[in-house]
Amino acid sequence: MVGKLFLVLITTALINNVVLSQFLGICPFLGVSKSTKTAAGMGGAVVFVITLSSLVSGILYKFVLEKLNLQYLTTIVFIIVIAFLVQLVEVFLKKAVPALYKSLGVYLPLITTNCAVLGTALTNVQQQNDILTGVVTGFGTAVGFTIAIVIMAGVREKTENNDYLGCFKGTPAVLMTACLMSIAFYGFNAFA
Repeated sequence: MVGKLFLVLITTALINNVVLSQFLGICPFLGVSKSTKTAAGMGGAVVFVITLSSLVSGILYKFVLEKLNLQYLTTIVFIIVIAFLVQLVEVFLKKAVPALYKSLGVYLPLITTNCAVLGTALTNVQQQNDILTGVVTGFGTAVGFTIAIVIMAGVREKTENNDYLGCFKGTPAVLMTACLMSIAFYGFNAFA
C-alpha cells in the first residue's frame, strides 16, 4: 500500500505534472512566477487547498453525495468546499503573513477558480480513488504545481535582465520557458 501511494505521489508531482503535462492552473503559474518567494508562497497555499479539498471532497462524495444519490451536485459541492478553504487561507495569510498576502494580490482568491484544484477533486471521483489515495493524489498534484511555479520563477529571475530580441521580450520569453520546462518534464515519462 505504501509503495502504491509513493508511486501515486511521484506520478502526480512529476510525470503527470498538473501545469506542465495537463496544462491546468496556467493563470497563477504565469502570473505569480515573477519571484521565487511569491511563487513558493503561492505553492504553499495551493498545497494546503488542494490537499485539504481532496480530503473534504472525498469524504463528502463518499459519505453524502453517493449515499443520498446526489452525484449530480458534485461540481457545485466541490466548488463550495474549495471556496471555503481559499477563504481560510486568505484570512490566515492576511493576519499572519501580510507581505505574502499583498504580493499574491488577486491571484490568491483566484485559487478558488484554479482549474487545477477542481480538476484534482473531480479526477479523484472519476478514477474512483479511495479517500487516502485521493489525498495523496491531491498532495502530489500540489507539490508538482509548486515545483513548476518555483522553477519558473527562478528561471524568470535569472533571465530578467538578459538581452533578447525585441519580439521575445516579456510574455514570449515566459511562454518559451514554459514550453521548454514542459518538454523537460515530459522526460519523466521514461520512468513510468
